Amino acid sequence: MTTPATDWLRLDQQICFSLNAASRAFNGVYRVVLKELGLTYPQYLVMLVLWEHGELPVKKLGEHLRLDSGTLSPLLKRLETAGLVRRERSARDERSVEVRPTAQGAALRERAREVPRRIAAATGLDLAEIQELRSRLDRLTTSLDAYVPKSPSAPS
Repeated sequence: MTTPATDWLRLDQQICFSLNAASRAFNGVYRVVLKELGLTYPQYLVMLVLWEHGELPVKKLGEHLRLDSGTLSPLLKRLETAGLVRRERSARDERSVEVRPTAQGAALRERAREVPRRIAAATGLDLAEIQELRSRLDRLTTSLDAYVPKSPSAPS
């Protein structure tokens, strides 16, 4: 008996599985490309935000990366141990911790310039296709964020 392609309970019909498989494949490519920089993929994302914005409070950094402080703190600790970032209590608000790239972290930016080109080449997509895919994924994320209740007490 053959299963129709429109059987929505088939694994190959699940968008979540396709996104997860693509994410795992991307992580594999990033692992190879970022090895030369001595960074993991999450550490690379932290550095991208800091290269773009400079000094930021940990809370704001987490918002950019969509990470909570429990996930972000160990990442920052490893980056600080590697000499790439510096964390300091804010002089304005002692409850807040500011993060900024060190001189070594800023210098790493130059070496990282080839990463996007190498990742793009690995996708097999041209620039227009990459931009369209990113745009669609951004719209998907926005829709999914709007769908999920913001607090545990919100009605489902």
